[in-house]
Amino acid sequence: MSNYGMKSGAHLAPGGGTSPYRFREPNYQSYRSPYGPQYKVGAHMGVMNRTSLQAWGTMGIGFGAVAGIFALFFFDGVPKVRKDILQKIPYIGDFYVHEVPPEDNPF
Repeated sequence: MSNYGMKSGAHLAPGGGTSPYRFREPNYQSYRSPYGPQYKVGAHMGVMNRTSLQAWGTMGIGFGAVAGIFALFFFDGVPKVRKDILQKIPYIGDFYVHEVPPEDNPF
C-alpha cells in the first residue's frame, strides 16, 4: 500500500499502537499543472498588499488632515499659533490679526 507522502501516527496514539488517521508530511509541495494558470504571489508586507495599503494610506491621510485643521482652529486663541501660523494663511490671515486698542491696554 502506498503512503502518498503520509506517515503513520503510531507515535501519537496512546500505548504506542496504530492511530486511525495519518499525518501528511509537513514539507510537501502542491502540484502545479504546466497547463493551468501560472499564479504568482503579489508583493505584500504581512497581510497588507498594495491595494489595501493604498486604501489605508488614503484614509490615514484624510484623517490626519482633518485632525491637523481641527488642531489649528482649536488652538487659534493661543497667541503663538495665531501669530506664527494662522496670520500667514492667504485670504484669512487678516482675520487673526489681534490689535488691542490703547485705551484697553493696561500697560
